[in-house]
Amino acid sequence: MKRHEGKVALCAGSATGMGAMTARRLAREGARVVVADVNEAGAKALVDSIRADGGTALALGFDITEEGSVRDTVARVVAEYGRLDLMHVNATDRERNLEDKDVVTTDLAVFDRMHKVSLRGHLLCSRLAIPEMLKTGGGAIVYTSSGASKTSAPMRMSYYIAKAGLNGLMRHVAQRWGKEGIRANCVCPGVILTDAVLINTSETERAAMLAHNPSARHGSEEDVASLVSFLLSDEEAGWINGQAVNLDGGGNMVG
Repeated sequence: MKRHEGKVALCAGSATGMGAMTARRLAREGARVVVADVNEAGAKALVDSIRADGGTALALGFDITEEGSVRDTVARVVAEYGRLDLMHVNATDRERNLEDKDVVTTDLAVFDRMHKVSLRGHLLCSRLAIPEMLKTGGGAIVYTSSGASKTSAPMRMSYYIAKAGLNGLMRHVAQRWGKEGIRANCVCPGVILTDAVLINTSETERAAMLAHNPSARHGSEEDVASLVSFLLSDEEAGWINGQAVNLDGGGNMVG
């Protein structure tokens, strides 16, 4: 029997990159997958690919910053498949990274936008998915956080603060609904060679980052998908709850 056979998984913010690879992985392992993304064309292309590989999937347009959109998405999942068991929330706003500086100089609109996507949006997904999970005895949620949630830097303060807050949201969900059968965890990736990273960094920059890591390579989208799938499995990870799990080749232990 496949790991997620009979389960319904909402993959929020998953048209590309780590989220897309995770959606593929969950579908291969038997889940009926809903790919929801503001990039609706990308979500549809991914679902076509999943179906071509024999998986069951549905694409939905979705704006994580709008409560009505999140509500409609969760309702559509339940209407289509009758339940919601698993959720992976994988959303951030990279467009304003260069404007995200320090506490003194960053425009508050940049700070607000980062939190609207990377924290408030994850809260909306949680508050609307949890009641549906409770109807069928529980479920599992994995949020994509970041190694940045456990450290700091001179710049990108909005991102660092949002990811630290996401870890707090995860622990709240784990504490509040753990006894009712809902588990929540975060994955905290280090440098993952997504298309966005490859486009926005040079080979020299990536080599310099790797030089400070105990491992021989950077992470891959497959690494993220493997960990998310594992954490969503009650059979294998049923006693893992409230954890922000590093996925960084050991980089977070380097002083």
